Amino acid sequence: MPKPSKFSPEVRERAVRMVYEVRESHDSQWAAIEAVSSKIGCTAQTLSNWIRKASSPATPSAPADPRIKELEREIRELKRANEILKVASAFFAQAELDRRLK
Repeated sequence: MPKPSKFSPEVRERAVRMVYEVRESHDSQWAAIEAVSSKIGCTAQTLSNWIRKASSPATPSAPADPRIKELEREIRELKRANEILKVASAFFAQAELDRRLK
């Protein structure tokens, strides 16, 4: 069972934003991470992990918008219907060519 975090999600998000905001005034991103982490009371490595997680794309099982899952399903259905129509079109085109030759 994972250990509960002493930092709320809001604090994590704010810390990540702070790193991006102060990045310009430091020599490197790591220097910015160290500066921000000392202000909020976490280790630099922990803040670096938060930044990495924040920059990674959302997992397909947990879309940011509930409507995304519905739209992805609709896209899959439309692509499948499009493939069926392509095959049917080729079939009927071939049938038309065969009919003209007879």
